[in-house]
Amino acid sequence: MSTPHVVVVMGVAGTGKTTIGPLLADALGVPYAEGDDFHPPANIAKMSAGSPLDDADRWPWLDAIGRWAHGRAGLGGVVSSSALKRSYRDRLRAEAPGAVFLHLTGDRSLIEERMAGRKGHFMPTALLDSQFATLQPLEDDEAGVAVDVSGTPEEITQRAVAALRRLDS
Repeated sequence: MSTPHVVVVMGVAGTGKTTIGPLLADALGVPYAEGDDFHPPANIAKMSAGSPLDDADRWPWLDAIGRWAHGRAGLGGVVSSSALKRSYRDRLRAEAPGAVFLHLTGDRSLIEERMAGRKGHFMPTALLDSQFATLQPLEDDEAGVAVDVSGTPEEITQRAVAALRRLDS
């Protein structure tokens, strides 16, 4: 990529945003920010109790991620955020217009299997259906790429770097 972009790694829970994000940041030579760290405690408590967030819960979280991304404009960075709806991505772009999205996609059964194997994460597999129901994939007018999450984290990262580089060509 010619100019360092701020890349938002998006997708439903369990696609590997927290695994791929740091690997991608390392490959691009930019810092990584964990999107979950931007959640207020009330959001964590709500999800830990098995309740999905509503838009009112998400707006302050998305604004915080957007402010981080805005601060990295021209410098580059990678941040994770489910960014499941177009309106959420629009909110992020309002703060950070140059952000590009890396949508991690995959088969529901593979994602559920990976989620079931996670330890100490607040998002239960019971919320996966609500995540898929909410998901609005990237549209043609949105800067970004979709990458399948089959394979090893290193393979996924290699595909992501290649796809992001094609955005600049």
